[in-house]
Amino acid sequence: MVRFLLDKRFVAVPVLACILLLLTWGQTLAPVLVVAVAVVLIGAVLSAVHHAEVIAHRVGEPFGSLILAVAVTVIEVALILTLMLSGGPESRSLARDTVFAAVMITANGIVGLSLLVGALRHGLARFNPEGTGAALAVVATLSTMTLVLPAFTTAQPGPAFSGAQLGFAAVASLVLYASFVLTQTVRHRDFFLPVTTVSGAPPGEEHAAPPSKRSALTSLTLLVAALVAVVGLAKTVSPVIEAAVSAAGIPPSFVGVVIALLVLLPEGLAATRAALRDRMQISLNLGYGSAIASIGLTIPAIAVAMIWLEGPLTLGLEPTQMVLLALTIIVGALTVAPGRATRLQGTIHLIIFAAFIFLSINP
Repeated sequence: MVRFLLDKRFVAVPVLACILLLLTWGQTLAPVLVVAVAVVLIGAVLSAVHHAEVIAHRVGEPFGSLILAVAVTVIEVALILTLMLSGGPESRSLARDTVFAAVMITANGIVGLSLLVGALRHGLARFNPEGTGAALAVVATLSTMTLVLPAFTTAQPGPAFSGAQLGFAAVASLVLYASFVLTQTVRHRDFFLPVTTVSGAPPGEEHAAPPSKRSALTSLTLLVAALVAVVGLAKTVSPVIEAAVSAAGIPPSFVGVVIALLVLLPEGLAATRAALRDRMQISLNLGYGSAIASIGLTIPAIAVAMIWLEGPLTLGLEPTQMVLLALTIIVGALTVAPGRATRLQGTIHLIIFAAFIFLSINP
């Protein structure tokens, strides 16, 4: 039976991570400190997953997955805005690169790994095609409207929206995101619930008593602290990552991919654990839900920030990125339509994810 009493380690690590973040923010780290930050960063990821599971058991699905996805995305948006405000003109494509990386990581990396480990563990990964298909449709619409269309519009020079076009994209993104959340949590909540029992979990886990309201609120506070620490520490070690990327002759844009991987670690780990427990729908809720939140919340926030930021905002994808996005949507649709998947589907998504990583390193 799962223990929902807060483990001292999961209480201490987020606090320690936040203290370390305050002590190291804006400083050049020595190699020993880099190792220490990396260790604490991993601990913060594990703590975030633990507290997200406590909250999920208290509020039920799909609210638990939604809370984790939104919490990570809100902090990610804050990080993007901070970097754009201090990065100068060269940071104008940061939002595009980060959002596209998040879509590829979630829709191929997280989804593919979840499908693969779920199928290997249980023979067949089963999920609700109604809810998963709706989520993929929202991802396809949001990513096309905000990342593909700017490469073809003519009102603004370059792969960018004009002010009016950016405003429309921001409002449309918010409307789609709100509609999806209402569908997922109110009108058709049953479309986003697991279709099988927790066959891979310890006996009695699915019947464990939910944690108290006080424990859930404590976990919510510690979850936010852990996620702030994860994003902040990822930003702290980014100069080291940037130096390593530069020394290896890799394009500088790959730094954003590495940071996105670090930021999305809590969701990736939570999705994999859910797949091992035969709760594939939760894994897909986390994967596609994170992609929807990343676009649906980032683009409106950036649109508002452009009121005081100078220069055009580069949003349009490069041709290679468009091909990968189109392939992701087509393969995703074929994967979710039957409501079940084998290890083959998981492998296909992981190959697309590997192609994204490889082409980011060697464009």
